[in-house]
Amino acid sequence: MSSSEEEEAAPAKRDAEEEDDSEEEEKVKPKAKKAKKQKEAKEATKDFESGVEIGGTRRISVRTFKGKTLIDIREYYTDSSGTAKPGKKGISLSPEQWNGLKAIVDDVDEAIANI
Repeated sequence: MSSSEEEEAAPAKRDAEEEDDSEEEEKVKPKAKKAKKQKEAKEATKDFESGVEIGGTRRISVRTFKGKTLIDIREYYTDSSGTAKPGKKGISLSPEQWNGLKAIVDDVDEAIANI
């Protein structure tokens, strides 16, 4: 290989190394997002500790998440240490949605009675 060919190959190699570095940086970013989500989940879990049991493993609670008030109806599970923790199955309602649900309770009760 001539010296001019070697000089052309060297920048290409550096460019490839720089691409590898940028790929490594991109791999680090998702970890930061995952850590943030885990932190938010831990903060949300603290709010779940209070609530009213509505049957079996289901509870209803009021909490704040990202500055918004939510009414949470959720199934809980018991972890290996015996602590009740919120599961994936459930729904979070805004206060407006909660009021809408309360407004139709009589209609739902009537529909249940007619079945």
